[in-house]
Amino acid sequence: MDFDNSTPIYLQIITLLKKDIATGKLSPGEKLPSTRELAIEYGINPNTSGRIYKEMERDEITFTKRGLGTFVTESQTKIDHIRDDMAKDLINNFINGMIELGYTKDMLIAIIKKESEAK
Repeated sequence: MDFDNSTPIYLQIITLLKKDIATGKLSPGEKLPSTRELAIEYGINPNTSGRIYKEMERDEITFTKRGLGTFVTESQTKIDHIRDDMAKDLINNFINGMIELGYTKDMLIAIIKKESEAK
């Protein structure tokens, strides 16, 4: 996996896992790979895998059953919140990028309408 040097690897993997949860690729209550398996899958240190799961559990995205492993949250409300937050981040990045290019609010709306009608 190619990582972006401007963001810590563990945050990039958390984002990937959150996206998999938000899109349904990972189902509510689904068991996640062990920290060792996650480390192998992404080519990272097992300590980094542990940090990933620790951060996700702190944010209530996952939960751990002692002796069984780490699982995706079963809360659909939490999953919807993750999805909404990711959507807001995408929109804000788009808007900020377009403003940097000199587009106004009206120009943005016109472009969005035009592109969405083409789909």
